[in-house]
Amino acid sequence: MRKTFLLVPFAILTLLAGCNPPLNEVNSTSADASPVVSVKDFAGRNISFKQVPRTIAALSNGELDLVYALGGEVVGRPTSTTPAWIKEAEKAQQIGSAHGIDLEKIALLSPDVVLGNNPMNQKDIPSIEALGSKLVLSSANSIDDIKKQLSLIGELMQKEPKAKELIQVIEQKLQAFGTKTDAPKPRVLLVYGAPGTYMAALNNSLSGDILTKAGGINIAADYPRLESYPQYAQLNTEKIIKSNPQLILLMSHTNPDQVKEGFLKEMSQNAAWSSLDAVQDNQVEVLPADLFGSNPGTRVIESLDMMNLLLRKVTNP
Repeated sequence: MRKTFLLVPFAILTLLAGCNPPLNEVNSTSADASPVVSVKDFAGRNISFKQVPRTIAALSNGELDLVYALGGEVVGRPTSTTPAWIKEAEKAQQIGSAHGIDLEKIALLSPDVVLGNNPMNQKDIPSIEALGSKLVLSSANSIDDIKKQLSLIGELMQKEPKAKELIQVIEQKLQAFGTKTDAPKPRVLLVYGAPGTYMAALNNSLSGDILTKAGGINIAADYPRLESYPQYAQLNTEKIIKSNPQLILLMSHTNPDQVKEGFLKEMSQNAAWSSLDAVQDNQVEVLPADLFGSNPGTRVIESLDMMNLLLRKVTNP
């Protein structure tokens, strides 16, 4: 009986030891289960996690780029007919986009966090939370917004030092352009297009901000913004002709050649367009979709360089 009595406590101790979490899990949450990670997204929502999110899904390529730039990876990526921007993300499941989320895919993946667009995905918060995931919202209508996204996602992933390093690289690029105050500033019309639909990008859009930061003048800066798309305006032929842009830049998510062909066809139907400097000098360009059609993430540096190169070609043909 004595031997049996001694073995029972030993068995209990062994069982308890097996139930203890690894040391790194103990450190990831506090004794009172208070949040370890707490962030405030672009919608002003305070979102807390009891541990650093391990699985992340992104609804747009910009956030996808930022996650990988910070040293992470995603389990869910935006649906696309083309290969993923980030080669390492090819294996991730496609989950729709900010315009239309595939809730079934998200339910199967059950990510800790989904990165969505503010305000577009505010309506999806209850649906995502019902699946057990948390939706963190941000947007990129300026280069400053991209820097804020880096801070937000860096805090979420507990990669703040890396986020600061990436932000500093962007700021150094902006400072380099800011020193060229005496450089000529070409007049530019930025057009966002889909077949049959064309809008002028305003300065409160990401592409408009890139244009002005790279040293150009947006001739549509004072156009009335569209209610449904406040970063864009209707094309005003009379104003465009009066401003006489030296460069016309076209942007599109897809089918860039088709967009350019359609735009040139529309211009040819109005003889007044042929008098524009940009048309006469053959300065109508299609911008790459991955750098201008949507948020390029940390590749905004490449966007700035390309924009600056196009501007310099106008002033130094």
